[in-house]
Amino acid sequence: MQDTHTYITEYADELIETPRAHLRLNLSQDERGLVLIYQDKELLRCFLTPNGMLAGGFVAKALGVSLPPLGESVVARVSTGVLYRVLGVARLDYSEDTSYVILETLIEEAEMQRGARSLAD
Repeated sequence: MQDTHTYITEYADELIETPRAHLRLNLSQDERGLVLIYQDKELLRCFLTPNGMLAGGFVAKALGVSLPPLGESVVARVSTGVLYRVLGVARLDYSEDTSYVILETLIEEAEMQRGARSLAD
């Protein structure tokens, strides 16, 4: 999906079609914005626009990582279920108030899925 603040690749949508427990994702920030990569392939990009950077912050929150500084990256290890919610967060239209209701649900679900491993401890 493409819009003014984010770009999500077809590869990202294909990746979530097959459930996997562990994906090693790389979230980095460059001069064009925030980018999420899996196995050297771009999944999504949040551009340097007000809504793009807002989406990028929420993407990082859904992944359970901090926003990386410019030129740096962080690693997130998540399931395809979490990635599904991350893509949903990136697709939201942050100029619409109703998006924030959906955002809250997506963030909560991503946090629950990431925390499921610690429940067994």
